[in-house]
Amino acid sequence: MLEDLNNLKTCFKRVDYELSSLLHYIDIGDIGLPDIQRPFVWSNTKVRDLFDSMYHGFPVGYLLFWENGQVNGVKQIGLDTKAHSVPLRLIVDGQQRLTSLYAVFRGRKVLDNNYCEREIEIAFRPRDGKFEVCDAAIRKDPEWIPNISKLWASGKSSYLIIKDFLQSLQKAKGPISPEEEERISSNLDRLFDLQKYPFTALEIAPTVDEEEVATIFVRINSEGVKLNQADFILTLMSVFWDDGRAELERFCRESRQPFKLGGHPSPFNHLIFPDPDQLLRVSVAVGFRRGSLKAVYNVLRGKDIDTGEISPERREEQFGILKKAQSLVLDLTRWHQFLSAINGAGFRSSELISSQNALLYAYAFYLIGRDHFSVPEYLLQHLIGRWFFFSSLTGRYTSSPESVMDSDLNRLRGVANSERFVTVLNELMANELTNDYWNITLPAALETSSARNPGLFAYIAAQVLLGTPVLFSHKRVSDLLDPTIKPKKKPLERHHLFPRGWLESQGITDMTLINQQANYALLEWPDNLDIGDSPPFEYVPKIRQRFKESDWKLMHELHALPEGWEDMPYEVFLAERRRRMASIIRRGFESLA
Repeated sequence: MLEDLNNLKTCFKRVDYELSSLLHYIDIGDIGLPDIQRPFVWSNTKVRDLFDSMYHGFPVGYLLFWENGQVNGVKQIGLDTKAHSVPLRLIVDGQQRLTSLYAVFRGRKVLDNNYCEREIEIAFRPRDGKFEVCDAAIRKDPEWIPNISKLWASGKSSYLIIKDFLQSLQKAKGPISPEEEERISSNLDRLFDLQKYPFTALEIAPTVDEEEVATIFVRINSEGVKLNQADFILTLMSVFWDDGRAELERFCRESRQPFKLGGHPSPFNHLIFPDPDQLLRVSVAVGFRRGSLKAVYNVLRGKDIDTGEISPERREEQFGILKKAQSLVLDLTRWHQFLSAINGAGFRSSELISSQNALLYAYAFYLIGRDHFSVPEYLLQHLIGRWFFFSSLTGRYTSSPESVMDSDLNRLRGVANSERFVTVLNELMANELTNDYWNITLPAALETSSARNPGLFAYIAAQVLLGTPVLFSHKRVSDLLDPTIKPKKKPLERHHLFPRGWLESQGITDMTLINQQANYALLEWPDNLDIGDSPPFEYVPKIRQRFKESDWKLMHELHALPEGWEDMPYEVFLAERRRRMASIIRRGFESLA
């Protein structure tokens, strides 16, 4: 043990920088700053506070770099021409701070969460050294410099900047006293000299692996933000395949932008607005047959697991696999064909998607089935629709999703043809969806008041598949769930079959019991208003007069309502309806076979 302790070495070194040096190293590609090209999560007020702290000489935290230890050969971001084509240092902690500073000092725009460009405009009032986020009032006030980026972008000396500002202020407000002029000059000098602000960076050695880096990050980061494998791989993509990362982000940006009449094909849809790390997981599953990103990180670094050596040739080969997989993932024809399979399984909008993991992993299986095993599209559509229905209903990827996906992908090892691929997925579903599941497990799972219950979403999807009419209506559930229709008021509302007010008048006050999913049904909102707090034994006979006997029976059957339910004791009704809801879900699922 003593010998082991003696062999321990510090895995980092401390390096001091001036801000101007950091910005220069980003410009020439020595420091890799991918954040300019991806969503920037800091608000402008936080950037303002950063500048205010630096201006007053307060510390703003360490930076954490990871020495790359790689040979050059790939372009990075910043300026168009790079002295270093691959960054010598990757930023692990401090990305938002450096992005803020780089964007303001270089006048660069950033992207918001919807991938729209925006400028960070921080205003400064030289009279008292106050910083603010620029607005319309500040732009009109000669006391303010509306956007401090212009100071450094102008290329002027501090002397000329001060002179120009004082002349402009005197012209707008009249004479300035010598004391005020001196204070303004001093404050502007101080602002201009922020380029000399000192930063301390801890630079981790290239021999440290990504798990240790993540541990270091978590231990020194006061906010406790946890890095994950996707963060590391996306950083690698920024370094070694910047175009690939840009493609991911462009796809994600366009998926959030509604179709335009006569516009180009787009990944926009009503089920999911994917993020780059989510699509990355699909690419890894398709290319490397791995659900876990942990092992793939070192593969993409070109690291030999046995020797620890990093080989550019090995890295290039592995990135070639990732590139091929990503081209499939981002193919719009495949993307929309997959989404049509999910729609065909009854899931018409994002409101019915309880697990994005289940959706994305279903996409991976769709691509594997289509491109690796050549499963006919008509068969694949039904299979993937069933698979998503199954994995969403059972919460298959809710707990330890990577491990479960790894296990599922392992079942495909040795599979040689489309027939066996289909059989493997069907066997996985059949092993879990037993008679006991349908008759015991699922009814018990429906005993909940959660509005995000997977069983509830599967029940609604099943109603779509079975062509169910809206309760007390001749319209279909599927028609009123159309996500492309945006009325002022939702056409369908969840309605208490036994109204809350009436139940409370009967002494039932437990909200988990009142809001049981079995006490809800989808109604058109005018019917919901008309019913109010009337008990079902009062409102049901009145509504029944509007329907033929055959229509009434079919409606009750597909809404899992037993004959005479309006007169049942409440808790007896709940138990019976849960059993029938499970039966409807089963019918919907089996209709996809």
